[in-house]
Amino acid sequence: MATSNLTSELPPLPAYTLRPLPPLISGLADCYVQMALPVIGYWTVSLIFHVIDVYDLFPKQRLHTPAEVLKRNHVSRWEVFRDVVVQQLVQTAVMLCMAYLDEVPMHGKADYDVAWYAQKLRLAQRAIPYLLATVGLDSSALAASMSASQPMFAGAVSGGRYPGLLQQATIEGEQTLVPAFAPWELAVARVLYYYAIPAVQFFLGFIVLDIWEYFWHRAMHMNKWLYVNIHSRHHRLYVPYAYGSLYNHPVEGFILDTLGTGVGYLILGMTMRQSFFYFTFCTIKTVDDHSGYHFAWDPLQFIFPNNAAYHDIHHQSWGIKTNFSQPFFTFWDRVGGTMYMGDVAERYERARRTAQQKLEQEQDNNTVAESAKNTMASVPELDATARSQPISAPRSSRKKASSISQSSAGNLKGLTNKVNESLHGRRASVLGMDSSH
Repeated sequence: MATSNLTSELPPLPAYTLRPLPPLISGLADCYVQMALPVIGYWTVSLIFHVIDVYDLFPKQRLHTPAEVLKRNHVSRWEVFRDVVVQQLVQTAVMLCMAYLDEVPMHGKADYDVAWYAQKLRLAQRAIPYLLATVGLDSSALAASMSASQPMFAGAVSGGRYPGLLQQATIEGEQTLVPAFAPWELAVARVLYYYAIPAVQFFLGFIVLDIWEYFWHRAMHMNKWLYVNIHSRHHRLYVPYAYGSLYNHPVEGFILDTLGTGVGYLILGMTMRQSFFYFTFCTIKTVDDHSGYHFAWDPLQFIFPNNAAYHDIHHQSWGIKTNFSQPFFTFWDRVGGTMYMGDVAERYERARRTAQQKLEQEQDNNTVAESAKNTMASVPELDATARSQPISAPRSSRKKASSISQSSAGNLKGLTNKVNESLHGRRASVLGMDSSH
């Protein structure tokens, strides 16, 4: 049980009793919701973008063509899926450890906290008379003139003095009258407590994550060992797609993603239920940044300057040493001199043409190879047909029969040679195209 603090002329803070917080979902502890929501958010948004990909619903908003996805990436979709699942298992294990070490979430202090903010508002009002005096206004006269029509405004102008606002309170076992909060003070305090302070925490959490990601990400590019042994795996995706956003080496996934958001959560003192939104939002933002689509109406891409188009440059061979900032702002790229400043339109167009040419050449090679295979399969049939032809010759002359037999054998040999020449010619063509490819 915590007792109230009494300060002269200030409304007292109420007493409170802490109790274990009931789970948000009956029968399921909040820590399990904390683990599940980022994973659910990741695959839900990834599935939406995957459907858009498969059915090519927004071709004009694509940053890369389907041909580029097929020809430029150096890792299969199955390998990407597998490694993402591994990272999410590591992430879940870390969150489980955090839940085990964290204190049990409690509640029952909200009214006390709201009153604490209301007290600070009452104290801040004491500066109003001095501020009015700097512009030549008499706060006492102004308050007196408005006390009848606007008593709350008059109380604020007079420095937070509300003589008519009283409440009963038990102090040392006795009932007594003490100052009370104005309704507007409590209303503003509730807005601060329930909305403004969490919004500031989230915003600062984004900044903490950006700082963490930028300097670790930059280090993994500037340090050769870190890049070759750890970060290069993520860059097998030259053409990113949504569910490949967490395709990383497990060490990188732990350092950049799991620890990055965890540090923001701990430094800013977020509650577990605040972390539901913080972790899930950061995860969805990362998926959106790797989606491969630039949507003007996407709120994540509209609000934040660091978006899919910005980060995609970093995945290209010509932009790999730039645009390290992730996932919200571009401030650190500007400060660190790592923002890509060149024109990207021609580079993207050249990559599209090259990928399309490779795809068409591969299709042509497959067509020629299939044709050669079919021709080879037809040789035994031609040979069997030739062998089954009956040779009719009179037996009256041994010399004539021998001549006819030699003629038939010659015809068969000629047919076989002709087919073989055709086959060899086609094979040479196939090999020639393969070698050029």
